[in-house]
Amino acid sequence: MTQFFRWPCLRALSFLVSAAMGVSVAAAESPEVVPLWADGAPQAAGEESGDSPRLELYRVESDRPTAAIVVLPGGGYGHLAAGHEGSEIAAYFNRLGMTAAVCFYRHRGAGNSGAGYGHPVPMLDAQRALRTVRANAKAWNVDADKIGVIGFSAGGHLASTVSTHFDDGIAGATDANDRVSSRPDFSILGYPVISLGQPHTHHGSQRNLLGENPDPELIKSLSNELAVTSETPPTFLFHTAEDKAVPVENSLRYTSALVTAGVPAELHVFERGRHGIGLGADVPGANAWPELCAKWLKVRGVIGD
Repeated sequence: MTQFFRWPCLRALSFLVSAAMGVSVAAAESPEVVPLWADGAPQAAGEESGDSPRLELYRVESDRPTAAIVVLPGGGYGHLAAGHEGSEIAAYFNRLGMTAAVCFYRHRGAGNSGAGYGHPVPMLDAQRALRTVRANAKAWNVDADKIGVIGFSAGGHLASTVSTHFDDGIAGATDANDRVSSRPDFSILGYPVISLGQPHTHHGSQRNLLGENPDPELIKSLSNELAVTSETPPTFLFHTAEDKAVPVENSLRYTSALVTAGVPAELHVFERGRHGIGLGADVPGANAWPELCAKWLKVRGVIGD
């Protein structure tokens, strides 16, 4: 079982969840910080904070196992928008009665080596995050069959990557976490980067992930609309038509691939809203996505009424 410790937090988080859900949530002074690898991450180029991927875990107290979600903030694979696409998202899912784990994955701007991290490191970190939650399901009072992922922008690309590039666990691995599946049970994508090498690609994200002149086959393999199969998890997507940074074509293509593969999918395209809206509280129309997502989770049986 993974070891974890407390991380200082600037503010306490207090959530109220309906008693009808069978969940009571006390005030949390700070998240629990869980290193993804206790003895150092693979391919780490140093020992700085950015070289050490971690989860910031926001748990709920419940009389029965709850669903859980791994949160992947965006940031163009060059930084992490860990506030409005991280801790604020975790707080929302806590209010739904779900344990949430914000994943601080490595990226091109991380660490002290100067080079940062590109593919496959972000994918390895995100896969490990899902394995870690699943391996600790009993200890954290989580339903091991209701562990999903949510990602925004480049974090949406990473969420779609782990939704299309996964395994059932590494048989015989000495690390118990590696012996469990990295497949999310459901996926939520907010204004995601999906396609690479296309006119609608967010080229900064591609450059940070793959470098200046990537192999065309690598570009193809990580254009995740091309990697969807019938095993890809059910997916909820939202985007805005006004998004100029990551055009809505990304979500349209991924949704089309899901539908073609027979994967349950729900897409909401809102007329207005800039890129990077997070929960969208100040964006009329698009601010409906959290409630719509909650209803989808209820329909899927992930959370109760």
